[in-house]
Amino acid sequence: MRALLAAALFAMLGVVPAAHACQGNEACVLADGEYHFLAPDGWDGQEALPAILHFHGGGSTGLAVVNNKRFVEPVLARGYAVLAPTSLIRPGWTRGGWSVDDGRPPQRDEVAFAHAILADATERFGIDPARVLLTGFSRGASLVWDIACASGPAFPAYAPIAGGFWKPYQTDCAGGPIQMFHVHGFQDTTVPLEGRPLWNGRFEQGDIFAGFQVLRQTNGCTGLRPDEFAMGDPLSCRIWNECATGSELQLCLHPGGHTVPVGWADQALDWFEALSDETG
Repeated sequence: MRALLAAALFAMLGVVPAAHACQGNEACVLADGEYHFLAPDGWDGQEALPAILHFHGGGSTGLAVVNNKRFVEPVLARGYAVLAPTSLIRPGWTRGGWSVDDGRPPQRDEVAFAHAILADATERFGIDPARVLLTGFSRGASLVWDIACASGPAFPAYAPIAGGFWKPYQTDCAGGPIQMFHVHGFQDTTVPLEGRPLWNGRFEQGDIFAGFQVLRQTNGCTGLRPDEFAMGDPLSCRIWNECATGSELQLCLHPGGHTVPVGWADQALDWFEALSDETG
């Protein structure tokens, strides 16, 4: 009762409680980095929230994510919080980028960083860890693939957009079976479905279809071809669900390029919530 009264008083006065002081444009600072937090309208500061943990594209920041109304407003409207971490900047570079598994020495253990964000947000904001969807765009999506491969069902589900494994491919995802809803543009030329070499061939984006073969093996799926198809607008999906219990893979294509398609939030969250319904 005291907590509810305090929350009401803070709301009346326009004051953010100290435990929630790092909302919006003010970053929550951890030992290895920082993230931004946005809560849906009407949150009382006490209710346990579902959330997306979103890794930005190359050169962006968590601050840019939470200020991207086109991206965050559909998520917030569904009652989800947004957790938006910021990547580190390599020496000699001017823009940040995640330490994905592309052959370069990592600047930070990004898998451990993702777990640290979730632990901090759970304690600080009461995020419900059983209702957190890991998402990312472009290089951030590649990081989601890396985290999924390493962590498996330690995170409930994964929804990367326009990015996958880099070469050399992962061959053994030790984390175990996962739930993934991957979205990619049919006309993407920045991260083509077939991958591409960069920096005179020093690094190479992986083939999305080859990445799915790794995930099918991880999930113990019964065959190469999809078990179901879902034709929609703008997403048409190939679905593998004859796999290990509690695991599913969807490869969903839209007709555009290197972008987050309109309607992505609702389709990704519909998928995520259907998984929760299936598992009780």
